[in-house]
Amino acid sequence: MSRAIYPSLKGKSVFISGGGSGIGEGLVQAFAAQGARVAFCDILEAESAALAARLGDAEAAPVFHRCDLRDIDSLRAVMAQVEADFGGIDILINNAASDDRHRIEDVTPAYWDERMAVNLRHQFFAAQAAAPAMKRAGGGVILNFGSISWHLALPELALYETAKAAIEGMTRSLARDLGRDNIRVNCIIPGNVKTQRQMKWYTPEGEAEIVSQQCLNGRILPEDVAALALFLASDDARMCTGHGYFMDAGWR
Repeated sequence: MSRAIYPSLKGKSVFISGGGSGIGEGLVQAFAAQGARVAFCDILEAESAALAARLGDAEAAPVFHRCDLRDIDSLRAVMAQVEADFGGIDILINNAASDDRHRIEDVTPAYWDERMAVNLRHQFFAAQAAAPAMKRAGGGVILNFGSISWHLALPELALYETAKAAIEGMTRSLARDLGRDNIRVNCIIPGNVKTQRQMKWYTPEGEAEIVSQQCLNGRILPEDVAALALFLASDDARMCTGHGYFMDAGWR
């Protein structure tokens, strides 16, 4: 399958959270292939280092930073380093999340706070950290990642779905507050994407059931999600902001 090339992405500075595996890995690969300068963070050191090495021959080799996004000071420090190295951050992709299953009766206040820190809080503070450089540059793009899970009310994901629903509201708010500075903010809402992590939860029968509920045959892959991210980050989407864009094969 041939993929689109976006001249406006060449040379852009991109920061991607959770870039070491799954959808994030697909995002790192896709933006690097466009000639963008990519930095990404993750807690998965071995996987992330292997990805950076594998893409070392790219026009601009991606740079990995280890960061636990629950630590906002650490996130700010990493983003400040990326901004210094790249001379700014043109595109921020808030991808990192964790969809651990849980039962309502097992949730404690401490677990609530930890899940919000993993799935929601860092997206706001990453946007806050990136915005000043984007304003100085005359604009930028922030792409937040939501989830189809809360639209479908999937079971045993109450905290994850709470966070992901909030991200769509946060996207609208940021788009309004930052829009006059030519900063576009959108939310990508993936369906069930075939990654190694997701394969932990689904048997072949479960996969077949998902596909049967989609309008399209086949499984969504990380590169499909990345294709949407490339468009929304490019100048071709210059008038797209404040909305959620589904990549779900019609599964809702």
